[in-house]
Amino acid sequence: MQAFLEYVVKGLVANPDAVTITPVERNGMTIFEVRVSPDDMGRIIGKQGVTINAIRSLLQAGSARKGLRCALEVVDSHPPGSAAPGSTPAGGS
Repeated sequence: MQAFLEYVVKGLVANPDAVTITPVERNGMTIFEVRVSPDDMGRIIGKQGVTINAIRSLLQAGSARKGLRCALEVVDSHPPGSAAPGSTPAGGS
């Protein structure tokens, strides 16, 4: 399932080298944590979450066929309030 997710996500983003997918086991379920470049966050989520929900549906269908329980989380590498590398703080020139 991880290879499938990598294929789909890397096909959507502008910077495929920045994509990392980490499987995490929680309560008998595999949760795939997806990290992408901050510039690609909008591409992976889509308008009103349509794209990420479609990816989640594909993951759920594929994992059910294999008898697995999987979920997908998009992890923000740069939480609000922290400056992304190479960016200038708000109000700076």
